[in-house]
Amino acid sequence: MIPVTCAIIFKEGKILVAQRSTSMKQALKWEFPGGKIETHETAEQCLLREIKEELNIEIEIIQQLDPHVYDYGSFSIQLMPFICKYLFGDVVLAEHIDYQWLLKEQLPALDWAPADVAVVEAIMKA
Repeated sequence: MIPVTCAIIFKEGKILVAQRSTSMKQALKWEFPGGKIETHETAEQCLLREIKEELNIEIEIIQQLDPHVYDYGSFSIQLMPFICKYLFGDVVLAEHIDYQWLLKEQLPALDWAPADVAVVEAIMKA
């Protein structure tokens, strides 16, 4: 099982979402940005590193949500979502092809990567 983090980044009441590029698995699906935890780092360290690498922004981690496991068939991930606050920086996409800042109510309309669907559902219930 692959441990993966993701950030639910809030800025002025909106949430940042990113669209996967055509070269990535789950191409063109939307996700909460993040990435795989490396052996030498905590989930929090991973998330801060990944957000800086992928989006060129700084965030503050506020709270971890319940992790969940998603089985893609050939591999499984344990997705660890974190509520975060945008601090500063201009978004520069390193891996994704698009991003949006959306209201919570707009999230269900996107074509989500399967593992992120449970995170969207948790946000909608909150």
